Amino acid sequence: MNEGTGPAITGLHHLSFTVTNLEDSLDWYKRVFRAEQVDYKFNHLYRERTGYGILLVVPESGLVVGLHTNTGNQHEGFLEARTGLDHVSFQVGTRADLESWMTWLDDLGIEHTPIRDEKEPFVYSTVVFRDPDNIQLEFVAVG
Repeated sequence: MNEGTGPAITGLHHLSFTVTNLEDSLDWYKRVFRAEQVDYKFNHLYRERTGYGILLVVPESGLVVGLHTNTGNQHEGFLEARTGLDHVSFQVGTRADLESWMTWLDDLGIEHTPIRDEKEPFVYSTVVFRDPDNIQLEFVAVG
């Protein structure tokens, strides 16, 4: 670490979501991302008595997705207008990759936006869709 600078982040390790129906969400994330379930159920750190999680690994990227169930969950849908997470964006290589993702989502019957091309604050294109709990997800191609 250099004097006057903070430590570096070297990448994104995992995402974790608390979901209302663990089985439905496991099925959805497996289908959409072709993720593989890890044969391990784990307690949520610091909430060991109220819930547990299951891990999925996306083979192409190595991204780990944790899906959690918790007894405190009131089964309300996600709203990005509340304090906390707004959305999660997955980077893809090109605009053509976005088109491939749109076709894949169509094949799975998952609603999504059309591709939106933007020029500010930098050039990018994006497609937005939502998981079973209404969590906003997007694919983005930069450049």
